[in-house]
Amino acid sequence: MPKGSVFGGKAHGLRLERMSASPLFREGIFHNTTGVGRGLKSGSTLPTLGEFFTGGQARKPPGLLPTENPLATWARPVDTGLRATWLGHSTVLLEMDGLRVLTDPVWGERASPFALLGPKRFQPMPVEIARLPPLDAVIISHDHYDHLDHPSVLELARLGVPFYTSLGVGAHLEAWGVPPERITELDWWESALLPRGELRITAAPSQHFSGRGLGDSNRTLWSSFVVESPRHKVFFSGDTGLTPEYAEIRQRLGPFDLVMLEVGAFHEAWGSIHLGPANALEALELLGGGTLLPVHWGTFNLALHAWDEPAETLLRLGTERGARLVMPRAGAPVEPSRMEGVEPWWRAVGSGAPEPQEPPEAQATVRISAP
Repeated sequence: MPKGSVFGGKAHGLRLERMSASPLFREGIFHNTTGVGRGLKSGSTLPTLGEFFTGGQARKPPGLLPTENPLATWARPVDTGLRATWLGHSTVLLEMDGLRVLTDPVWGERASPFALLGPKRFQPMPVEIARLPPLDAVIISHDHYDHLDHPSVLELARLGVPFYTSLGVGAHLEAWGVPPERITELDWWESALLPRGELRITAAPSQHFSGRGLGDSNRTLWSSFVVESPRHKVFFSGDTGLTPEYAEIRQRLGPFDLVMLEVGAFHEAWGSIHLGPANALEALELLGGGTLLPVHWGTFNLALHAWDEPAETLLRLGTERGARLVMPRAGAPVEPSRMEGVEPWWRAVGSGAPEPQEPPEAQATVRISAP
């Protein structure tokens, strides 16, 4: 694989030996502990294809979504010690007791290996990488294109920031110029302390899959992550389906002040490897509660649902269940313990759901009464 290829690198030597020692690694690939694979559910392929071609939902917003420039807020101290800025999709800047952690940084135009093909972002990121405050760590949950972004890593590599990621993903990072000494790869339940020792990052179970090209499916691990400072704990799901292992995460690593769970790109056909809003609320309960910040939505068209359905469904179900939700527009820094209520800002550009059809009687009445 040529150095710098968007497809990344391939594990060998000591890295491959360490991967092979993982209980999740068998016959050359990683496996979910629940036995869930990467494919569509049995019998769902044809119905899903039909929905892809005939679905009436608007899968992209009709205009640019409102965003906020976070620079002025980032320049101010964090009163409560914990502040989060959702920048789009699964990219969040966490400020925890004076340290800063960036999750799954994706600034690229497309979640794809191709410049002109693949899902294109709905709007630019609220701030450029060059204008980020100094970072103490970058977390990469797994190697899919909407989480491990080639141009973003190239730029972050020049900043000298350390990367924390799942087993095997370091081969991609090294291929793109990140020095080996700045890469820490973790198996589930393994932890690493930042150099100054104030922050602990732990990889935890998720239920997903991996791969960037033909023939490399599941050759790197996928993980959720827990970030712990002296006063706060944050959970980041990466990509996952609903798994009972979340109860074990609660027992071993909880409770959490902030829980960041994926809510977008869901569908019954692949419901075992993505959450969606309803399962995100179930996952939140397994994790022991906490403030929920939804991620993995509102940035790319990666599914068959309306672009705003994840937010609308989560707001409705979360309100019914009494969940504590924080749903800021991209670029708006929030201190979770101070947030009260949700402003449905995404409605400003119009809904993505199909227009409701009038019953035949109503349609007939309109025609008769029209001049």
